[in-house]
Amino acid sequence: MPRLILLRGLVSNMPNYFKLHTLIERHWQKPYPVLSFLLKPLSGLFAKIAAKRRDDFVSGRLKSEKLPVPVVVVGNIHAGGTGKTPIVAALVSGLQEKGVKVGIISRGYGRKSKAVHVLNEKSRAEDAGDEPLLLFRKTGAPTAVGVSRAEAGRALLAAHPDIGLIVADDGLQHYALRRDVEIVVFPAADTGRTDLDLLPNGSLREPLSRLDSADAVVVSGGKADASFMPSENMFHSRIETGQIYRLNRPSEKLDLAGLGNQAVAAVAGIAKPARFFDSLRNMGITLNQTVALPDHADISAADLPDADAVIITEKDAVKFSDGIGLNHIWVLPVCAIIEPDLAEFVLERLEGAEGRLKARFGRSDHGLE
Repeated sequence: MPRLILLRGLVSNMPNYFKLHTLIERHWQKPYPVLSFLLKPLSGLFAKIAAKRRDDFVSGRLKSEKLPVPVVVVGNIHAGGTGKTPIVAALVSGLQEKGVKVGIISRGYGRKSKAVHVLNEKSRAEDAGDEPLLLFRKTGAPTAVGVSRAEAGRALLAAHPDIGLIVADDGLQHYALRRDVEIVVFPAADTGRTDLDLLPNGSLREPLSRLDSADAVVVSGGKADASFMPSENMFHSRIETGQIYRLNRPSEKLDLAGLGNQAVAAVAGIAKPARFFDSLRNMGITLNQTVALPDHADISAADLPDADAVIITEKDAVKFSDGIGLNHIWVLPVCAIIEPDLAEFVLERLEGAEGRLKARFGRSDHGLE
């Protein structure tokens, strides 16, 4: 009870702009001793609940469903902000280049409906969620969303029976769906930290020891600490930016030299908006205004600042169903470069698991046929 009273007092004395979620996120990056004292017991409780839930599925006390095609889960043990979505897109594209017919399933966080939805050309962010819609548009891979990943997988296979492999975007903790390969994305900034903790005292959904059982770990966003080697299969990814394009006319690229004295603003509704703003500045763009929105936030033209040019993320761009009257909106595309070849690793891993790829589809040197 004293801890709760102290927490209430701390929150009630915050300035209006200092929202609780912002305080917690800052605490995750640089722990405040007072908050650690308050939240540590809750993290201990969370750890026990998370461990029991996973053990229930692993032991068979709770049932998990196996789909008729291999499932590759790409997730994280963090509560977002690891740069997972570009890595999923890169993996799917890499598999496609090797001749694999890939499908994508996801929960579809932030969408308005809970019903399973198989994406099509008319799908919008409110139907599918921003990240699945972005993956669908970037890769062209058949995609389905649903709270139950198994149900989404069944719907996807019914609509696209030629799919040979499913990549599950997130869902590492969704143990109701069996998986053939687990890939965990881990941010480079956290590889040398010794103060990481589980929710709510820290940003982890599962303990660091969970990495030991994953098939591979991808370090994102920089160079890993030399001591960080949780898996014998380590990969590294970096983000490369493309040419900024006009939202309603993607073939038209932004002339950076032509910005001149124009007022330029940047808007980002992602977990780490500062990274986006820094990327633009590193391109030599002077930002007169930046607007950081919560991750997955709804965004419309009314939310955009008054500026000659407004630059947004690809994830936010999919929330605009049309570009009518938005000639001043520009989009920064990004892609993940993963080394070594993650797609080839996945195929090799699957070939060694029950031989299902070869038995069901046949296998060439570079993918499914």
